Amino acid sequence: MRPPNVYRADMTSGKGQRAGLHFATIAHDGRIWDAYLEFDDDAHRPDIYRARIRFDPANSIDFADPNPRTTVIIIEESYEAAVVKARRFDERALEAMLRSALPEPNSSDD
Repeated sequence: MRPPNVYRADMTSGKGQRAGLHFATIAHDGRIWDAYLEFDDDAHRPDIYRARIRFDPANSIDFADPNPRTTVIIIEESYEAAVVKARRFDERALEAMLRSALPEPNSSDD
């Protein structure tokens, strides 16, 4: 019998933030961003590991900094396969995902 999909204690960021497995660090727009893999449990499919990517600014200067996330983009049959897939994303792909997950800049029509 397979164990249920659960967050593990070793998947925390170490900064007291939300759970997630750190798998990459990238630079974007003059800032450093840490990429974390977050797993979602699916009661209808406990045999599948579904994950999204969360980006945390490593050099945060404001507690109101966004922590953008992708939608679920990794679906694998094992935890290990999901981690391998995440680690295969190159820096350009991760930066593109970060740009698409960041909020739109404020545009004023003054």
